[in-house]
Amino acid sequence: MRQTFLAVLSLCAMAVLLTGCGGDIVIFNSKGQIGIEQRDLIIISFVLMLLVVIPAIFMTFYFGWKYRQGNGSAEYLPQWAHSTKIEIVVWGVPILIICALAYLAGTTSYSLDPYRPISAEKIAQSVENNPDQAVANQAKKEPVTIQVVAEQWKWVFIYPEQNIATVNEIVLPVNTPINFRITSNSVMNSFFIPQLGGQVYAMAGMQTQLHLIADELSDRDGKPGIGPDDGYRGISANYSGYGFSNMRFRAHSVTDAEFDAWVNQVKTSPQALDMAKLRALRDDPKNRPHHPHPVTYFSSVEPNLFKVVIDQYMAAQHNHTASQASHANGHAAGEGSHTAVVEE
Repeated sequence: MRQTFLAVLSLCAMAVLLTGCGGDIVIFNSKGQIGIEQRDLIIISFVLMLLVVIPAIFMTFYFGWKYRQGNGSAEYLPQWAHSTKIEIVVWGVPILIICALAYLAGTTSYSLDPYRPISAEKIAQSVENNPDQAVANQAKKEPVTIQVVAEQWKWVFIYPEQNIATVNEIVLPVNTPINFRITSNSVMNSFFIPQLGGQVYAMAGMQTQLHLIADELSDRDGKPGIGPDDGYRGISANYSGYGFSNMRFRAHSVTDAEFDAWVNQVKTSPQALDMAKLRALRDDPKNRPHHPHPVTYFSSVEPNLFKVVIDQYMAAQHNHTASQASHANGHAAGEGSHTAVVEE
């Protein structure tokens, strides 16, 4: 009976472990220098913590087995109270590990700060990581700015330097710093491309930042051009309502020549993006929460549209505050008049 129970338990444990073998763990398959450094930080921190966890688990079973009731040969020391060696190990090893983790946390909090622009050192490392050195050496490496607007279950991307915009698709020149400026035109969301780097929140009325770089060309289906299933998967990492699970997009890492060709392709779109069109996207019949919004291109963008999206919430907050102040002043004046009448 006992052997049967152990066999069933082993099979269950194996089944749990094998569930992680059916797909790609994208966070550990990083394709950008920022993502690689974050992956290394996770692995190093995990290994350091295992240096405490594994011995503790081992000793729990070892001492339980050694000093079991049926083991008459185990040494019995009822007066034992102290061991300098044990104290050194029990306190010294965790302190060293905590110091190492503190050093890692301190240095990487600065070097991997999402608001920190990509340094020349990281660009050089990104070029070195590219398996196609011919493509890497041709990269212009001049930063590209992308303004990100989180809409209701879709992502709007504005390229201010190219004066174009897209929905649910971004294209990035390889080995080139990408400066994301992020906000929301709805509830709070979280912008996340797991294979390139960490996530940053998108909030209405304010701008957050994220700096990423792609080390190599993104995967393709073998056909020319950019396919709907190519590239790196982008998601919202913060629950935002009924259509949250379908709030996905694709990020394609391409050569400079392909990026220029894609920009020219977007410029052929008959649609232009302005504030009215942005509002219409929310009421679009295609805006179905149970389906991702199709990729859409806009050949031109209203000047300062990103700033307008942010400012509309700042103005609303200002008007709300002013209304509260006016109401408070009026209420106070009314109380003063009432007091004067009573005193008379």
